[in-house]
Amino acid sequence: MKNVLVIGVGPHARRSHLPALAAGQRDGLVGTVCGVDVLGAASVLTVFDSDDGPRDLPVTPIVPFPAGEQTLPDAVRQTLDGLVVRRGIDAVVVATEPALHMVYARWALERGLSVLLDKPLGVRPSASTDPAQAGAILTDVDDLLARYELARRHRPDVVVSVQSQRRYHPAFWQLRDLIAEVAEATGCPVTSVQSFHSDGQWRLPDELLDLDYHGYDRGYGKCAHSGYHFFDIIPWLLAAGDASGKIADAVRVHTEVTRPVDLLAQLGVDDYERLFDGFAARNRYTEAELHTGLHGFGEVDASISLAFTRAGRTLTLGTLNLFHNGFSQRGNLAPAAALYKGNGRVRQETHIIQQGPFQALHLHSLQTLEDDSCAGDRYATGGDRHVEVHVFRNDRFRPGWKPYTRLDHDALTTVDGRIAAPTQQSSRRRSVSEFLLYLNGRRSRHQMRSDLTTHRTAAALMAGTYLSMAHRWSGASPEATLSLTPTLAAIPAPVRAREVIVR
Repeated sequence: MKNVLVIGVGPHARRSHLPALAAGQRDGLVGTVCGVDVLGAASVLTVFDSDDGPRDLPVTPIVPFPAGEQTLPDAVRQTLDGLVVRRGIDAVVVATEPALHMVYARWALERGLSVLLDKPLGVRPSASTDPAQAGAILTDVDDLLARYELARRHRPDVVVSVQSQRRYHPAFWQLRDLIAEVAEATGCPVTSVQSFHSDGQWRLPDELLDLDYHGYDRGYGKCAHSGYHFFDIIPWLLAAGDASGKIADAVRVHTEVTRPVDLLAQLGVDDYERLFDGFAARNRYTEAELHTGLHGFGEVDASISLAFTRAGRTLTLGTLNLFHNGFSQRGNLAPAAALYKGNGRVRQETHIIQQGPFQALHLHSLQTLEDDSCAGDRYATGGDRHVEVHVFRNDRFRPGWKPYTRLDHDALTTVDGRIAAPTQQSSRRRSVSEFLLYLNGRRSRHQMRSDLTTHRTAAALMAGTYLSMAHRWSGASPEATLSLTPTLAAIPAPVRAREVIVR
């Protein structure tokens, strides 16, 4: 059984990673689990019982450090190194603030440890306003890919798996299979994709300044919070059409955003005083003070236009709309304790895919309510769990095709003989389970759905999105063009100079 270190045991890890690791213990895949979190983090020393998390989870505090740091402070590195030795750590789960993902992943690879990396791969502070920081999102990933290659030379079984749970969701498996079938039959790639995601995160004006958990004060927002799932799933679905032989080598990106100061134009302080009894007494800021304090904050909503090209010709057009400021079930003045994962958040998600004149696919996952546990899968339109795929095919071109098929929750639960609940939470658990099975020699590398090496295009989309934002902020053209040709960055000299540490 493998021993696991969880870096960051906040609300997200408690909801997603720790229960899955507890299940791994019960299945004989995981030995001991320990955690680290920053000194002063809320409830950092909470002991989890066996129903909710690993048995007797010890958590070691570490000193906080700025998110922009590219190397770990000596004190933090020494603490982590000590835990690796004392606890016999085999693998690491990185579930921290996104801007810290890279520095912990680099540390783990230098020690020959496998990594389950939470999304996004990484982000830089001020990415939405500083083009240099936006561009570094992709160069950081290229650097990590190079370090991954180096680590595998020394220890071939090392793996970095990215927790992009939609790759583990049966509805997306079905989309991918349908795209591949038509590409094989016709030679037509995906020609357009429209993706939409809203999660109803409604923060009141004073909360935009005062609440920093998954906030906007670091100069990034929705696109780094949950947007990476869509930067990832779009190219993952496009790749299903690779049988056509028509594969993009570049992408053009144009982004329009709503920032916190824009929200004040939609609903200002006066509006909130009418909407909520008690807001005037609670709010400490004038509208002018809010405008000043929110300057340079990251995006709340983003509307992204994509053009995937090959040799200058457009293969696929895409639109990606990522919204925090959408339909919500929050009705209270005081924010819920859960904040990001509670507070009335309701997920509504759609994907519309066109494959030339041959096929159209619609995926809809539409919640109406949010449950108290924040699991977010139990209440939805039309029944217990609302997810459905609509398939339209040109049967006049090929009479053997069915012109219309609808796949609901029950139909998607069993895909090609595989029984798996088509919910986001169960898909997260499957991603952790796959990682643990690999560590225990029960999955091969080629069976891993989300290896780091398959994520460069997603990183390019995220970098391009932030480059477009930052260009507009600085007064330049908001269009960004990025190459999709895989390249490994040169290994930095300090890494080349020392051997990767293998226990």
